[in-house]
Amino acid sequence: MLGIAAGEFAAHGLHGASIEAIAREAGITQAYVFRMFGTKKALFLELVGTAFDRFSDGMSDAAEGVRDLDALARMGARYYELLADRTTLLLQLQGFAACGDREVRALVRTRLARMWDTVADTTGLDPVTVKSFLAFGMLLNNVAALDADESDEPWAKGVRTRIHAGLFEHITAETNR
Repeated sequence: MLGIAAGEFAAHGLHGASIEAIAREAGITQAYVFRMFGTKKALFLELVGTAFDRFSDGMSDAAEGVRDLDALARMGARYYELLADRTTLLLQLQGFAACGDREVRALVRTRLARMWDTVADTTGLDPVTVKSFLAFGMLLNNVAALDADESDEPWAKGVRTRIHAGLFEHITAETNR
């Protein structure tokens, strides 16, 4: 049922998703969905939180045992791999889109903070490098959401260029004073 709900919320967002459609596809009643989660928003929050955690946990696992730019390179490679899970990616983006809601904003803020802390604590790198890394990740999120792989336009080819591990070597607090 959670996979079905994730797909529905990823495609339609908090307000557009249908508990009726989720229940029907899962072969359960709407009442059962509400009994399990209480509200539509509670289910959305659960799924969005899990989507963010999948990225943070994946990056943390990838960098286990290394620090500095080596850890960042491993984290970046794992992040890129995780973008292939379109449902998880779109759930993150739907979370950002629903930040007009105070509860959603609080959850997304907490999960983004966890992602920041995962990168900062694991790598030991300065805030400017962490910010640059995460900003680059947000660009990758948008490009993946747009299915840029399906386009032969110059911009799409440009964003698909390979990123080498040393990309962030020059982006430090020292070089950006």
